[in-house]
Amino acid sequence: MTATAPKQSTGQKTDLVEMAWDPITRIVGSLGIYTKIDFAGKRIAECHSTSSIFRGYSIFMKGKDPRDAHFITSRICGICGDNHATCSVYNQNMAYGVRPPHLGEWIINLGEAAEYMFDHNLYQDNLVGVDFCEKMIAETNPGVLELANRTEARGAAEHGYRTIGDIMRALNPFTGEFYRETLKVSRYTREMFCLMEGRHVHPSTLYPGGVGTVATIQLFTDYMTRLMWYVEFMKRVVPMHDDLFDFMYDALPGYEEVGRRRVLLGCWGSLNDPEHCDFDYRTMTDWGRKMFVTPGVVVDGKLVTTDLVEINLGIRILLGSSFYRGWEDQPVFVRQDPLGNPVSQDHPWNQHTIPAPQKRDFDDKYSWTMSPRWFDGTDHLPLDTGGGPIARLWATALAGLVDIGYIKATGHSVDINLPRTVNRPERTFTWTPPTDKQGRPLSNAIERDRARTYFQAYAAAAAMHFLEKALAEVRGGHTKTWESFTVPDESVSCGFTEAVRGVLSHHMVVRDGKIANYHPYPPTPWNGSVRDKFGTPGPYEDAVQNTPIFEENPPENFKGIDIMRAVRSFDPCLPCGVHMYLGNGRQLHRETSPTQLNLP
Repeated sequence: MTATAPKQSTGQKTDLVEMAWDPITRIVGSLGIYTKIDFAGKRIAECHSTSSIFRGYSIFMKGKDPRDAHFITSRICGICGDNHATCSVYNQNMAYGVRPPHLGEWIINLGEAAEYMFDHNLYQDNLVGVDFCEKMIAETNPGVLELANRTEARGAAEHGYRTIGDIMRALNPFTGEFYRETLKVSRYTREMFCLMEGRHVHPSTLYPGGVGTVATIQLFTDYMTRLMWYVEFMKRVVPMHDDLFDFMYDALPGYEEVGRRRVLLGCWGSLNDPEHCDFDYRTMTDWGRKMFVTPGVVVDGKLVTTDLVEINLGIRILLGSSFYRGWEDQPVFVRQDPLGNPVSQDHPWNQHTIPAPQKRDFDDKYSWTMSPRWFDGTDHLPLDTGGGPIARLWATALAGLVDIGYIKATGHSVDINLPRTVNRPERTFTWTPPTDKQGRPLSNAIERDRARTYFQAYAAAAAMHFLEKALAEVRGGHTKTWESFTVPDESVSCGFTEAVRGVLSHHMVVRDGKIANYHPYPPTPWNGSVRDKFGTPGPYEDAVQNTPIFEENPPENFKGIDIMRAVRSFDPCLPCGVHMYLGNGRQLHRETSPTQLNLP
């Protein structure tokens, strides 16, 4: 991380120190966190989140052939490109009225499950895990490390590390045993994805109507071999991370307030059930509820909807403190959805992206990230994804709709059953929506990280089910993986799924067979959004503001580890939120032609 030198600013009641981390490291370097810190009170008084470059896919998608949408939008990001491609394909399936063969959808599910396993593993233990490693703890909280070395790990028999200090040493970058092991796991989980969709991270066999993958028993056997390695791995990882995270609460009383914000979680659902999903908007409420990760909005710990149509209609794109001009004077593309419901002008179907670059001013405009909100009929809620897993697990647990043998949502928890492997017996893990000591719903840095571990196990369990379904199709002679389609002259469509780090939607309007409007909304704009027109801060900002400081270093040697844990718990990934803007550009003149240079 790069932190600016402390700068004193005198407030009405106390002296605040201005400090900035820009760029935040361990992610693509476009995210900046600007804070005012009350060191005397040991808390963060104010936070602004910035994105330094412009997002432009919604502009250059216009006029393109809609069949190219998934190839183009997968390049939004070099990390979750397959999530974008998948969401775009779902979007196109709706636009073209095509329903892929069941086997094609099981293959897509297997690819996406592998992506969850790959990305969450890599991020949890090779990126965010560094915040809890021995070297980091020694630099920021040496007293905690001393305690960790004396604290026996409750799950030592399962994960093999005797003390919490041993776990922290295993997480040391490049030298830690567990750190190196997770790098190997990331290799074979990526191989699992490539078996299903050809190439990672930009799929080469994924299309509207299904996939081009040749489905064979050998293909799925190769996937299963790697999956069983991963299942055995997760039987160690879940208890190890539970030990580490529980220790942080014990070692630092009050740590539950780090990164805490009101429970406002959004999950758009993922992993469609081909036996129910026909990609028709008019039946989206029903097939959305059959997803293997249930869509839902959770407010103050309570599930307020699982209806994808309601979720879709509630999306609002606000500007507030971002570098854009409003589109009130621009054409409206969609006034009613296919069910006849009114559509807001602030909805992605009607959005126009009009850049308005200017000097950054924290009292006015200061970022290229817009402010997506979800309108519940009264308030524009700044939903976050919690990095993805905590929202997915919370919505799925409370909905109680998923029951596939390996996974059971009970209405108050999620039971994840991992089958017997070579060296370890069958194991069931239960995730329950977290609460604080007073019994209040809790979404904070630690619980976002903990949920990521449990969702790794969830993805593995789901993949077991998908494998069984795919093998049954092949053995039954149903090997077709793609269905033909035609592109209509006009259509209105949307796709919903969960990128690794949270909600992902693609909205498209087709006119005269070409894209007239296209807006992808990944988790980054939701989590990294800025203060909207009502003055409501975005989730990063909200989670950091009022976070207490537990770091032992004085201001002149302050690392900001508690701030970094709060931000990185969201699994920030800025490529999806920002790209490059060149204004009107400039014309370049070449004095010498290629012919004169004798070039071919």
